Amino acid sequence: MKPALYTCRIILCVSVFLMFPKFSEAQRIKATASLDSTHILIGDQVNLTLELEKPENIRIDFPVLADNISEYIEILRQSPVDTVFIENNVIRLTQNFLITSFDSGEHRIPPFWFKLHMDDRMDSIPSNELFIRVFTMEIDTTRGPTDIKMPYDAPLTLKEVTPWILGIILLAGIIFFIFYYISRRKRNLPVFTLPVRPKDPPHVVALRGLDKIRDEKIWQKDKIKEYYSQVTDILRTYIEERFGIPAMEYTTDEIMRAMAASKDLLSEKSRSNLGQILPLADLVKFAKYQPLPDDHSLTLINAYFFVNDTKPAEVKQPEKPDQENDDQGEEVILK
Repeated sequence: MKPALYTCRIILCVSVFLMFPKFSEAQRIKATASLDSTHILIGDQVNLTLELEKPENIRIDFPVLADNISEYIEILRQSPVDTVFIENNVIRLTQNFLITSFDSGEHRIPPFWFKLHMDDRMDSIPSNELFIRVFTMEIDTTRGPTDIKMPYDAPLTLKEVTPWILGIILLAGIIFFIFYYISRRKRNLPVFTLPVRPKDPPHVVALRGLDKIRDEKIWQKDKIKEYYSQVTDILRTYIEERFGIPAMEYTTDEIMRAMAASKDLLSEKSRSNLGQILPLADLVKFAKYQPLPDDHSLTLINAYFFVNDTKPAEVKQPEKPDQENDDQGEEVILK
């Protein structure tokens, strides 16, 4: 009896599998739900993962979830379904949900139902159920109201830091200017000064002034007194800066005596030229003397000669011998 009963059971199982081939395939479908953590603080976020393994030839629809899983659990974000091929025509489908809860206590996450599309019928398969425990922060009533959780620190960007950097630079510039202003005022110095231009040599200034008089030719416009005054002012200024004689304060006789005191200052020709210009100019300015037209030109020529003859001698740089001459000298020595 026992061998016969065992044989009947085997025949019955084979018949069931032959009659319902889709039933054997359904046994290969596996739905799983899992959480990253089953214990969270109120307001924290946790990942919920739905995973389904199935044969490739069976079409299954994932459950469509709204904003809430239950009245205590909210869905913040969900990912698209990801597909991974395993082996033997089996694929794994995965979908992630970011969930949170703002109610403390232990909450149940019910099973998720997946719809199976068979050739001649539809079926469904559930996942496992889950439980999540939500804790609250311990409240210290002696400290007063506090935040539930400290805010997350976000990295600083250049756009956020730039105004602070510019503000610090501007503040430092203002502080520096205040100290600079006080320091300059204490020393009776101007706050802003232009760079000092190097002063031209006296003979350059004198020759420039004589060129201007020559170009204007004011003696031809009946401005004889003004002409001689300009010429003598240029020469007196030149003598004062070139020789250190206060010519602007001296009379003509005092200037000539100061020049004659040292024979090294002027040559006889320069002293003669100066002796023609200054006395004639005094007659024109103080005695209303009317010189001849040739005296006007002679006065300007003598002024040019006096400045050019008494200006400092230019120091010339010694010229370096050419390399070619050096080579020739070496050849001569070698010979």
